[in-house]
Amino acid sequence: MIINHPLLGPRDMAEFVYKGDVCLIDRPDGMQEGIEAFHDYLHLRDNPAGEHRELWYHEQGDRSWLVVTRNTLTHEITDVALARDVARERGRTR
Repeated sequence: MIINHPLLGPRDMAEFVYKGDVCLIDRPDGMQEGIEAFHDYLHLRDNPAGEHRELWYHEQGDRSWLVVTRNTLTHEITDVALARDVARERGRTR
């Protein structure tokens, strides 16, 4: 599978590490949002069949975090964005 890195161009998936669902960007504050919200963040994950947004880490490259939109049935990648840009769009700056 080839991941089209937004800065570096096409890269083999062997350079990356899958880190999980994109919801991990929105880590709740356990003190303000409560222990239930933090528990759900840690332990509950969707396992969709079809289009899914995922976090990938470019470990063997520039060490950037990417949000990859991928079909889990066909492995077709339809979008790749820098995770920092996605976080900013969601109202979080990191």
